[in-house]
Amino acid sequence: MSIRLLIADDHAVVRAGIRSMVAGTEIEIVAEASQGSEAFQRALELRPDLVLLDVRMPQSDGISCLGRIRAELPNVPVLMFSAYENPTYVARSVALGAAGYLVKSASKELLLSAIRQAAAGESIWTREELRRVTGALSTPRVAIDLEVPLTKRESEVLKQLALGLSNKEIATSLSISYETVKEHVQHILRKVGVSDRTQAAVWAVRQGLA
Repeated sequence: MSIRLLIADDHAVVRAGIRSMVAGTEIEIVAEASQGSEAFQRALELRPDLVLLDVRMPQSDGISCLGRIRAELPNVPVLMFSAYENPTYVARSVALGAAGYLVKSASKELLLSAIRQAAAGESIWTREELRRVTGALSTPRVAIDLEVPLTKRESEVLKQLALGLSNKEIATSLSISYETVKEHVQHILRKVGVSDRTQAAVWAVRQGLA
């Protein structure tokens, strides 16, 4: 029985590499997309057995797309695929219901195994990955109904932080200094009542802020 796979990645060479890896297997690539909104539309149209979704893409990123797919197509598993072993990305992927998270350096054997497991409805999260984000997902003070008086700029920084951007990237994106970003991040952590950026990102996701 074939596995109908939708792949979304903004790099054509990555998509070509995946096509090469699955060639001759039961895995059939039914569509490709180069950005999140396109991937979401194709998923709605085709109802694939699995979506392999890049995290960072232009216009509409993979994390946002993951949330939309899980909301509209809860029976379609999504496997995140990224060049970055970023704990914020991993935590958000767990929080939004991804079947797992693979780095692009993964071997062909690992990729094929992950696709088969995820398409069968199995989780491929490792104990180590879940251990790293358990604190963020279970922190008592990260409450969905918590009222936090963030300033407009702090909210902007939090949204960027929740996307996994570094302080330097946030500074560039918002046209403010690196030191100013560091100060805003510390204020955010204190106001939300968490100890690190990953926990703040999870809180932002659960509040619908990112």
